[in-house]
Amino acid sequence: MILFPAIDLKDGQCVRLKLGDMEQATVYNPDPAAQARAFEDQGFEWLHVVDLNGAFAGESVNGAAVEAILKATKNPVQLGGGIRTLAHIEAWLAKGLSRVILGTIAVRDPALVKEACQLFPGKVAVGIDAKGGKVAVEGWAEASELGVIELAERFEGAGVAAIIYTDIDRDGILAGINWASTLELARAVSIPVIASGGLASLDDIRRLALPDAAILEGAISGRALYDGRIDPAAALEILSKA
Repeated sequence: MILFPAIDLKDGQCVRLKLGDMEQATVYNPDPAAQARAFEDQGFEWLHVVDLNGAFAGESVNGAAVEAILKATKNPVQLGGGIRTLAHIEAWLAKGLSRVILGTIAVRDPALVKEACQLFPGKVAVGIDAKGGKVAVEGWAEASELGVIELAERFEGAGVAAIIYTDIDRDGILAGINWASTLELARAVSIPVIASGGLASLDDIRRLALPDAAILEGAISGRALYDGRIDPAAALEILSKA
């Protein structure tokens, strides 16, 4: 069970948004590379990074910050936000990313995602961001008519390494993970699922350690780590015993 600390990048800084709103950004560290090193020093073994500007722009915007993160940490890094082409994917993997996360393009062009999975085995994850049970795209700015499970099922057998499922209605407000929807998705597909959005306290970590959640690959934590609501050592110890 992996706990992924999150670094969300806006204008080169490490921030957290509230409900996915770029106008409600709190800066937690102006130096993302230093934050990546801090997470490694705390004992985390993976890093989840999102280029928020890139998600809206459809191309890499915080590339320099991501490259600095890759140089600063030995931990594997997964990156989402603005990765829309095979060239984007290949370029990022060549720079040392362990996994790219494809979100908007998974809705717009699922064939590209499947091709990427064949070209880069084990390196491609799909990000499914949901608002009101429907998939959102373009940096959460647009809603689609697609259901979460409907989209996930399109990639069964394609070689997707993981699905990162974010409940936008809970993201950044410390409301707790939407366990019902997350576990429903994990049971519906064979692709490993990572929970995201709302992880608020050690109670959520303890919930993640229960037997029925063992179906998940892990969960992502952002604001709760930055605000000190979750003690890294305590969280990692709980999960190591799960």
